[in-house]
Amino acid sequence: MASFKCMIFAALVIALSFDVGLGARHLQQLPPLPKPTIPPLPSIPTLPQPTLPTNPSLPKPTLPPLPSLPTLPKLALPPLPSIPTLPTTIPSIPFLSPPPGN
Repeated sequence: MASFKCMIFAALVIALSFDVGLGARHLQQLPPLPKPTIPPLPSIPTLPQPTLPTNPSLPKPTLPPLPSLPTLPKLALPPLPSIPTLPTTIPSIPFLSPPPGN
């Protein structure tokens, strides 16, 4: 019974997809529609610009000069300990040949 319902569902999907394909083909064969004309936008009137009152100029306050910073003594760092050097050559390992076979 379940396989029968599945077959009916598959047939329905195939039939609908066939109808959609035909509908799309008919839409492609229609002549192009004329583009609608859009009326121009109305112009925005310019508003008068308000006049701003001028601010009276106030005298600028003068600030006293900043005090100078005292000079700090220079500190000497202790010398760094020396790092031991690593050898850059690798000692060769003697090659031992296997004993001869009889």
